[in-house]
Amino acid sequence: MAGRDLITSAQNTWCPGCGNFTIQHALKNILATMEKEGKSLDNVVLVAGIGCHAKIVDYLNINSFYSLHGRTLPVATGIKLANPDLTLICCCGDGDCYAEGLDHLIFAAKRNIDITVIVHDNRVYGLTTGQYTPTSPLGFKGKSTPLGTTEYPINPLELMLASGATYIARGYTRKMQQLEGLIAGGIAHKGFALIDVLQICATFFPAADYYTPRVYDLEKYDRSDFAAACDRMREWDYSNDAKIALGVLYERRFPTFDEKMAIPASPPGSREQKIHDFLATRM
Repeated sequence: MAGRDLITSAQNTWCPGCGNFTIQHALKNILATMEKEGKSLDNVVLVAGIGCHAKIVDYLNINSFYSLHGRTLPVATGIKLANPDLTLICCCGDGDCYAEGLDHLIFAAKRNIDITVIVHDNRVYGLTTGQYTPTSPLGFKGKSTPLGTTEYPINPLELMLASGATYIARGYTRKMQQLEGLIAGGIAHKGFALIDVLQICATFFPAADYYTPRVYDLEKYDRSDFAAACDRMREWDYSNDAKIALGVLYERRFPTFDEKMAIPASPPGSREQKIHDFLATRM
């Protein structure tokens, strides 16, 4: 039987050259592979925040949820706990989850809940036409900082390592095949996975000329080594001109929040009966 058409008919309004297209098609390929392997895509839920990245839920034909700004993780956490059998994927922007949603991100990593977070890290608020975000470089000139920012950017990967994330990776939208593998690895990983994607904003922060000569692929690297991962993450801390490592920077197996919160399975049909009985007492 032919698989579903994973790209919807919704008009795509991303700017030409936007890195979001790469993330969209990487996800499309991953979902198509899952379907070919016999996995039902009805068990996949895509949660997005607010920003240019969030339009992806309009363009991919799977179950999806638009959350409030910065609130992808609490929504995804609630869905995962309600039905642990679902595969939860969060798409969020750097402003969306490293600013408004940073507290939720830290606690999701701390809990090690089995959710895959893809950060469309274009280092600018693109939807609102160019304000600076927590990862914008020092001196960035935008709508809110015409004279340039006076703040150094945060290093989100180092923060995620310290917070307890068990799968941390970095990809680049000019390297789609590698990015596809990183996202697929995050989805397959049992635990909290974060893939920070250097996503080109063609309109407000076209940084390809900066990234392309600096990125390199990690090779012969022990991804379970905490200290080595920290060193690699600090090598380029968003504020210097060092080389930028791409790949899985850290991975380990650890009990997940949803496993620890698991409720024994009920006999077939009993869940529906419990819902019916609960509602009946409130009518």
